[in-house]
Amino acid sequence: METKYETLVDQLEEILEKNRDAEKGYGKAAENAESPSLRAFFERKGRERSEFNRELKSAMVANYDDVDDDSSFTGSIHRAWMDVKAFFSGDDDESMLEEAIRGDKAAVEEYDEVLEDTNLPAAIGSIIREQRNKIQTDLNKVKSMEDLA
Repeated sequence: METKYETLVDQLEEILEKNRDAEKGYGKAAENAESPSLRAFFERKGRERSEFNRELKSAMVANYDDVDDDSSFTGSIHRAWMDVKAFFSGDDDESMLEEAIRGDKAAVEEYDEVLEDTNLPAAIGSIIREQRNKIQTDLNKVKSMEDLA
């Protein structure tokens, strides 16, 4: 039976994995984007997710044992799906943006789940809350990006 500690560490590692996957997905979307402003948006989001992981991993190492560095299987499938969608849609900016929105909505839900854990160390909770809020803020702003695609 998994302890609350192990469950929390697993959830945090999953966030690390999904952020790595998002970073790679945003990089792929930036390569395929036709709109210069959308390309810049995807590039910024990729850099942001990389920074999220550096920050979270540092806090995890300070509070827990070593952290797993592999990409998630579901994230690999998500990137592959983005590749397929880009191929079939002719690198359609709107489709890529919609897929990015879907991924960010899922990320917010995952961050919310972690924030519900009462055993979450304060330092990690602060990082998770800040990252979640940045993702949510971008989701709120991204509606204007859909007009550019």
